[in-house]
Amino acid sequence: MVDQARVELGSTDAPAEDEVQEAFELIVSEGAQRLHRTWREVLATGLAGGVEVATGVLALLAVYTETQSHLLAGLAFSIGFIALLLARSELFTEGFLVPVTAVVAGRAAPGQLARLWSGTLVGNLVGGWLMMWVVVHAFPQYRATAVESAVHFVDAPFDVTSACLAFLAGAALTLMTRMQHGTTSDPAKIVAAVAGAFLLAGLQMFHSILDSLIVFAALQSGAPFGYGAWLGWFWWTALLNMAGGLLVVTLLRLVRSKDLIQHERAEAGAGR
Repeated sequence: MVDQARVELGSTDAPAEDEVQEAFELIVSEGAQRLHRTWREVLATGLAGGVEVATGVLALLAVYTETQSHLLAGLAFSIGFIALLLARSELFTEGFLVPVTAVVAGRAAPGQLARLWSGTLVGNLVGGWLMMWVVVHAFPQYRATAVESAVHFVDAPFDVTSACLAFLAGAALTLMTRMQHGTTSDPAKIVAAVAGAFLLAGLQMFHSILDSLIVFAALQSGAPFGYGAWLGWFWWTALLNMAGGLLVVTLLRLVRSKDLIQHERAEAGAGR
């Protein structure tokens, strides 16, 4: 009875509200396209993403050096997220909601998801490392800020507080992605990017890519720790970022779109 009323009131016969249907179709379509990239395309897009996020890190270091305010530095970092949005690049932690939905809907295979995640992660780190080398040599006055900021992450113990900061970072970034896919307005998408940057960088959440770039800048500036210390922090941060993005935002959206997913899988099966 409820489903029949929804169909009669909506503009489509899909088993969900029109807005949910439109957003779902956009997410599945985009996710399928991203998952069908070749290794070359995945790595190149990941490299570009690392370079573009590094522009946000540069802004963060500059503003924090001048103001000593993490909140203002977080707003400045939004330059990186806006660049990712408008340049259509890829960030590892953006790859949870959209590609996972496409896989669950039967539009791509789990192996393609693994390729996207691994290739994007490697590309982000390599591109970010290279760009931060340029940054610390172009702006040596920010080296002390990079070291100070990096110590906050690398020296953090693996405890409840750190785990929650990493978990929240994954949830916040995936929520940003969901908000951007919930509108066709570019200004609204930019607002979502600024909000995501404020939460992640302004509140110093533990984000595996963003904070790795800060650590790379510190390592290239004579930091009192090595790459082993970064790796010891990175592995659990990346896993908890994934948990936050997948278990909070992505899982809830999949539950919300259960009927649409079943409908999509049925159509995909019929088309084979």
